[in-house]
Amino acid sequence: MRIIVFSDSHGNLKFARRALKESGRVDFILHAGDHYRDGLELAAETGLPVHAVLGNCDGFDEGPTEVFLETEGGVILLVHGHTGGMPGHRFGKLLARAGECGAKLVVFGHTHTVEMIKESGVLFFNPGSISRPRDQTRPSYGILEVRGKEIIPNIYRVLK
Repeated sequence: MRIIVFSDSHGNLKFARRALKESGRVDFILHAGDHYRDGLELAAETGLPVHAVLGNCDGFDEGPTEVFLETEGGVILLVHGHTGGMPGHRFGKLLARAGECGAKLVVFGHTHTVEMIKESGVLFFNPGSISRPRDQTRPSYGILEVRGKEIIPNIYRVLK
């Protein structure tokens, strides 16, 4: 199973559409917020299933703030990430939430920077921003490959 992961599109889907063409076959889309409706729009355009969450820039939109996905490789927790930390511990609340639901992978956004950090046995995966990257000039996205009991994360940059 291949899952494409976007975050922080902020109403600009130009590079998300390009990433979908570049990435080859994917089974579904994860959108980690800022703008929830963008995930829904991509689903409508592609016919792919989508799981999306609200971010801190989604105003009064209605939708989930977290989604749990059970895959053969384990549980994935999808959040935006803007409420995930605690003083002295960057992933405090998210790590606790991952423990509660048995997630081995937390997909998040918010920072507009690519991150792959393992903390207490949980992988925190941020694909960066597909529209407004802060860590490079090229937008980024993720691909999660579920192979048996394993989830393999990869980051890609869209060619501008």
